[in-house]
Amino acid sequence: MADTQYILPNDIGVSSLDCREAFRLLSPTERLYAHHLSRAAWYGGLAVLLQTSPEAPYIYALLSRLFRAQDPDQLRQHALAEGLTEEEYQAFLVYTAGVYSNMGNYKSFGDTKFVPNLPKEKLERVILGSKAAQQHPEAVRGLWQTCGELIFSLEPRLRHLGLGKEGITTYFSGDCTMEDAKLAQDFLDSQNLSAYNTRLFKEVGQDGKPHYEVRLASVLGTEPALDSEMTSKLKSYKFQESHFQVTRGDYAPILQKVVEHLEKAKTYAANSHQEQMLAQYIESFTQGSVEAHKRGSRFWIQDKGPIVESYIGFIESYRDPFGSRGEFEGFVAMVNKAMSAKFEQLVASAEQLLKELPWPPAFEKDKFLTPDFTSLDVLTFAGSGIPAGINIPNYDDLRQTEGFKNVSLGNVLAVAYATQREKLTFLEEDDKDLYIRWKGPSFDVQVGLHELLGHGSGKLFVQDEKGVFNFDQETVVNPETGEQIQSWYRSGETWDSKFSTIASSYEECRAESVGLYLCLQPQVLEIFGFEGSDAEDVIYVNWLNMVRAGLLALEFYTPEASNWRQAHMQARFVILRVLLEAGEGLVTVTPTTGSDGRPDARVHLDRSKIRSVGKPALERFLRRLQVLKSTGDVAGGRALYEGYAAVTDVPPECFLTLRDTVLLRKESRKLIVQPNTRLEGSEVQLLEYEASAAGLIRSFSERFPEDGPELEEVLTQLATADARFWKCPSEAPSGQA
Repeated sequence: MADTQYILPNDIGVSSLDCREAFRLLSPTERLYAHHLSRAAWYGGLAVLLQTSPEAPYIYALLSRLFRAQDPDQLRQHALAEGLTEEEYQAFLVYTAGVYSNMGNYKSFGDTKFVPNLPKEKLERVILGSKAAQQHPEAVRGLWQTCGELIFSLEPRLRHLGLGKEGITTYFSGDCTMEDAKLAQDFLDSQNLSAYNTRLFKEVGQDGKPHYEVRLASVLGTEPALDSEMTSKLKSYKFQESHFQVTRGDYAPILQKVVEHLEKAKTYAANSHQEQMLAQYIESFTQGSVEAHKRGSRFWIQDKGPIVESYIGFIESYRDPFGSRGEFEGFVAMVNKAMSAKFEQLVASAEQLLKELPWPPAFEKDKFLTPDFTSLDVLTFAGSGIPAGINIPNYDDLRQTEGFKNVSLGNVLAVAYATQREKLTFLEEDDKDLYIRWKGPSFDVQVGLHELLGHGSGKLFVQDEKGVFNFDQETVVNPETGEQIQSWYRSGETWDSKFSTIASSYEECRAESVGLYLCLQPQVLEIFGFEGSDAEDVIYVNWLNMVRAGLLALEFYTPEASNWRQAHMQARFVILRVLLEAGEGLVTVTPTTGSDGRPDARVHLDRSKIRSVGKPALERFLRRLQVLKSTGDVAGGRALYEGYAAVTDVPPECFLTLRDTVLLRKESRKLIVQPNTRLEGSEVQLLEYEASAAGLIRSFSERFPEDGPELEEVLTQLATADARFWKCPSEAPSGQA
């Protein structure tokens, strides 16, 4: 049996997203708009398979064939007849549900590979004896031969996503190193090209020198496009003694499906902002233009308070080992009016609250651009995972000058973060009931502050292409040094491109710290309806949750490579370190022995010292984070952040030893079952599924009823076309759908 770190347990939590009431309240036109946006999101989400591992598209195609021919109950009878136990078949269902949920065979939260918890030869018997194999023997056998070994392989490099020897990634060809990634970023910056929708492929040319292909995601390939801003970029370049070729057409057949449904959605748009937004997204995905996506995002920001909210594209860069390339995601959701009203009050108080943050006014945006902030019930969230809240767009230039939107995903919060007392780890008994009662409400407060005033605060000092600065060089002083500003962002540089590998985690840490810091403000808690002792309990549980999360984060640290696999969890560990460093008994982490005789630990937070000790420590840390970010001081930022993120066995905490305890007692992240929408005549129906691994599999089996086989063929063809870059899988599966 595989190490438990690399399997999903049979008793993994599975929850269904409930959006029935919000969907019922939509008008027929709004339902049609939501339906076609959902279709676009689900099609686009398939690109994540090609962004994860070389084998992921083949695994998805194999599982889809299997469960299209026999549903989970039917396949169960066959599996038991082949000698599987009930537990082994359940393990296979859980594995399949995991692949669908993560859009690949690596966890979206932690980037760790997971494998089926049953013998390979037993799974092989099930697959090769299945109805799918009887219907298409060559195709199914070909898929199994292509990915069977890789499904189970846990050789060191394949255990985690990473670059070069550190892991596997399909954002880069297998021979790329961090040095190649840095060179490519410098090249992209020199041509004012964004990395968000790119992948990098390296081959050695006949001249013995590396030749790099920067491939943009687009429907169009080499076809000439009249008046396209991208056409002039598609050529060969010589850069720092290396050859670069900019091409496009990555994920082309998938993006074609996305574009078709965005065109249909445009028919049902509620206003001109939505129409123009969709037109620019269509242009972006057709041409491979991030600039067009930015234009679409401008219209999206201007579309205030829509009934149906959505966003789609290459968005979050967490899983790119270099931190610049965006994973495809798309979501569609409906407004939850009650919680949104509280967030609107928070937005109204934002300018006043920004003044409470611990950095000088010159380090804050010149004008707070009042954003939309809504609580949404998710209908569709396609990609590798579902977050609790989002602050987008991620384009620095838009955020600084045009604004942004915040969304809290209410029905995700309701199910993904619910906690059972018996599964609560690392808390003192006296804290458990309080924690369970207030975790949800405190998390609402933290998400609101994190998204609106965390990600929404702070200014980047920039010198534009004309040499003009957006700050006064004479009067603005660095509060840490007392000197004038020595560094800033040049034209073409962004937060992600400059801080690269630490950018995502550093920014998450800054936003989390803002949430902890501002939750101490009475007016914030009043907005959410908390006063007196209730307010104090919300503050305590919010801080306690962060401290506990910092300990749980150790699951996502890899000692062998001395690196972190998850930006949010690294951020929470850093905050734990900051609060431990504050001293005076504010926070302690104590190794213990559990009632089962195995190693355990307890975190303790002294609630009487949160304001007197915790707040000043957080204040100093937050100011340093912001100053280093504003000034683009990469060396200073790395030294600060990587110092706190270091995991050692130095007493008294002995974090490396504690990591073993965390792994021993870890609870797997829940799987989320999402509904489907189906067009019947002119009406859109909502299809819901049970909260189980089998229910999740059924939801995917019914997701692409009209073109499932075609999509599987497309995915395997795209994977096979690039297979040489990873030297595996090397052969296309034979047979047609």
